[in-house]
Amino acid sequence: MKKDKILVIGACGQIGVELTLALRKMYGDANVIASDLREEHDLLKGTGPYVSLDVMNKEMLHVLVIRHNITQIYLLAAILSATGEKNPLLAWHINMASLLNVLDIAKEEGIDKVYWPSSIAVFGPNSPKEDTPQHTIIEPTTIYGISKFAGERWCEYYSHRYGVDVRSLRYPGLISYKSAPGGGTTDYAIEIFHEALEEKKYTCFLSEGTYLPMMYMPDAIRATIELMEADKDKVKIRSSYNLGGMSFSPKEIAAEIKKHIPEFTISYEPDYRQQIADGWPQSMDDNLARQDWGWKPEFNLENMTVDMLKNLKK
Repeated sequence: MKKDKILVIGACGQIGVELTLALRKMYGDANVIASDLREEHDLLKGTGPYVSLDVMNKEMLHVLVIRHNITQIYLLAAILSATGEKNPLLAWHINMASLLNVLDIAKEEGIDKVYWPSSIAVFGPNSPKEDTPQHTIIEPTTIYGISKFAGERWCEYYSHRYGVDVRSLRYPGLISYKSAPGGGTTDYAIEIFHEALEEKKYTCFLSEGTYLPMMYMPDAIRATIELMEADKDKVKIRSSYNLGGMSFSPKEIAAEIKKHIPEFTISYEPDYRQQIADGWPQSMDDNLARQDWGWKPEFNLENMTVDMLKNLKK
């Protein structure tokens, strides 16, 4: 049996840090190479190999894959929804070219498995809002959503046409105490905890009744690893799986925080991100993920709030 060597691209991002640490626990520190354009994240320092990598440089990426005998690639580098709207062409270019570089090298080098995340941003105003189905109308209105939808088609294409074992999840908004938000529309759900502890007040950039699908980072990391560890024949969807955790509004998360910090107050000043959020689902139907490879979330709003506050206080 050949030894797995894993490359995590975008390892210093919101998902990357925690996923890299989890993979190093499973596969051994030396067998998981973290890479990013930016400086190595503090939480990764001293935990395993780190290389500075520009995923847009295909030759450099190709050499790295061959030199280190890489068998699995996790591609997490992306420009997110709110940031992407400020420079749409750049977001499209980076989100697309990075994926095509990885898929092409995976095809050429016979990489065992590729992971690439999609997002609830693929859905648009015409998609069903509640229990958004796996297969439905997909008409994204942000450049991030457009690039993720196009990426899903490329993943499926490379899987069917060239046999590349590529796997993907449509992440909801992700909440973590370890890494900072990265310019997404659901960032308020992280900011609110920091502000509640530091300032005892928070001004939210979404309106109080805006329901969005969310997930606590430990669930997201577990889902990613469970999908990647699943038998190949169980992974029936090669575009991207719907993934559900919990759904709540700013008003509901504020009320939950208030149970622990009674003096906490929230006010609302919706900005351009409100329009993005209005086009997204309010809850997800992830029955196919549950059916195919046994997905099941562990965190809800209550136990996540307890865990976030406990860890941020530390």
